[in-house]
Amino acid sequence: MRPVLVGILLLLLTSHAFAQDFSIIDGRAIRFYKEGEQLILERRYDAALEKFKDAINREASFLEAYVKMSQLLITMGNLEEAERVAESGRSRLSGKNATPKHSADIGWVFSNIYLQKGEFEKAYKQFEAIDPLLDDSFRSHVYYKDMKTQMEFLKTQLGKSMSIEKEKLEAPLNQFQLQYFPVLTADGKQILFTKRDGTGNYDKEDIFTSFLSESDEWSVPRSIASTINSQYNEGTCSVTADGNILIYTSCDAPDSEGSCDLYVAYKVNGTWQRPRNMGKKVNSRSWDSQPSLSADGRILFFSSNRKGGYGGNDIWYSVRLADGSWAEAKNLGEIVNTAKDEISPFMFFNNEILFFASDGHQGFGGMDIFLSRVKDGKFTKPENLGLPINDQLDQVALFITAQKDYAYFTELASSENGRDRSLLYRFKFPKDIYLGENLTVTGGRVFNSKTGDPIDATLSLVSLTNDSTLYQFKADGKTGEFMMLYPEKSISGLYVEKKGYLPKIYNVERDKLQNVKDLEVQLTPVASGEEFVFENVFFDFDKYNLKQESMSSLKRLVKFLNENPNVNIMVTGHTDNVGSSAYNQTLSLQRAKSVQDYLIQNGMHPGRVLVEGKGDKEPMVPNTNSQNQALNRRITIRVL
Repeated sequence: MRPVLVGILLLLLTSHAFAQDFSIIDGRAIRFYKEGEQLILERRYDAALEKFKDAINREASFLEAYVKMSQLLITMGNLEEAERVAESGRSRLSGKNATPKHSADIGWVFSNIYLQKGEFEKAYKQFEAIDPLLDDSFRSHVYYKDMKTQMEFLKTQLGKSMSIEKEKLEAPLNQFQLQYFPVLTADGKQILFTKRDGTGNYDKEDIFTSFLSESDEWSVPRSIASTINSQYNEGTCSVTADGNILIYTSCDAPDSEGSCDLYVAYKVNGTWQRPRNMGKKVNSRSWDSQPSLSADGRILFFSSNRKGGYGGNDIWYSVRLADGSWAEAKNLGEIVNTAKDEISPFMFFNNEILFFASDGHQGFGGMDIFLSRVKDGKFTKPENLGLPINDQLDQVALFITAQKDYAYFTELASSENGRDRSLLYRFKFPKDIYLGENLTVTGGRVFNSKTGDPIDATLSLVSLTNDSTLYQFKADGKTGEFMMLYPEKSISGLYVEKKGYLPKIYNVERDKLQNVKDLEVQLTPVASGEEFVFENVFFDFDKYNLKQESMSSLKRLVKFLNENPNVNIMVTGHTDNVGSSAYNQTLSLQRAKSVQDYLIQNGMHPGRVLVEGKGDKEPMVPNTNSQNQALNRRITIRVL
């Protein structure tokens, strides 16, 4: 983080605001002043300061010299001295040659000083006091308009400051000189960050990682993998919720498309594979960096200064296609991107909130952290996270855990030997900022029901309301282990699929999967006589027309039959024991035929799909209560 410095143009504000009529007549003092102005144009700031001092020493009531000197000190970042000089000037406003315009000049300087120091209430009150004194010509200038806009923004923020308490991550973390851009897996048990041993040209970046033990202690950080860290720079990274897909930044590598490129690596059977450049569809000849993957790795956000954007650095995105390749990167658009810089995107785990840093949206001074919510598939107007997350300094990046409890970030510090350090911190994320429904992070294992061998199956959490895939993960082929995220209130189905196996289908709410810590999923190899319950097929009471919520399961059954062209199936309808057996027999057959009709309409040969109705003859469980009756109302699929 660094102070936001006022540009050189700030030094000319007084002369823009008012005609150059001096408050003194001493020619020598005025000459010193003008020589100081010339030195500013030559960027000889220290020499200019001496000239303004000479002017003031020559004539202590030289108000313009106090203003110009304090403005220069602001530009040089010496706020304390700037305030001292401005205070000396203000003490002389009672002189006979002082005018309201001089008061406005001094007040304008104090407004800027207070802004740079983060004393926003003082800045606002000072500006309110001098605003009536500013003339119309200055009010039309961009400097005034920008200041007025910022003050109006401050008015909405003052009194809304949240309470946060920063804590530095404990040892063995923070053992290096520089560590930054932390990210965590969804379960919070692994942290990854960029590590660098110094700021010299030969101090390269590497990706390091640490794991949280059962006793909540971090392990000694180590290189993420020898296949990833190399003699080149491997920096700012992002990882999927389950920690199995990594995208990171590497600069000036032999296969680079530009100055900095994005690289992708996949963990297969517990081992990181060799990374590869993401190619020309994602990377450009410009700077491409600061990646953020959606929780399941299907969408990549990153920052780039390539052509075709709206300003300096913009946020771009790319979508992972069904074959594993990445689509042509697109600009995120003008709602998020501005004529200035947008960097460090972070897509929250629910895939509905994008965090990023920007100096193009209205903020407190420098780079602020914003969020934009996704509504109806579009990003909404960014919201400033407010005080004290944002302040007068640059806030570069923020990572928030899936549990919404902590936000992780990097802070600069100086060590005892004077070397710059960057350290990892966190704070409890304020509940005032709404992050959507709670997410439950659980795991489990997929294995062969016949042999017990692990299976690298694909697990898809699908909204049954609109058939959209919320999350999609892959089980580890070595262990069968997987991770899944469950939104609190979604009506969803979990589909576990692997070519050559019967699918396993769950209704998340009915089966209460959020409460299952270690879900054991057994997949059965495709073979004659094998059967599975075709979950998430819905009918209205006493009806046999398929409801819209059934589409997710029906489409996957079509996919299963297409992947297994030699498989023929029997679709069987079952009911509970409410009503007569004869009626239930008819209803169950009609429902099975509804499934058959859908399959035929979607390309299946009628001879591959047979149907039967069993009515209430074969209950899964006794019809002793409404929950059991619901289980017995089902469709089953048997391989013939």
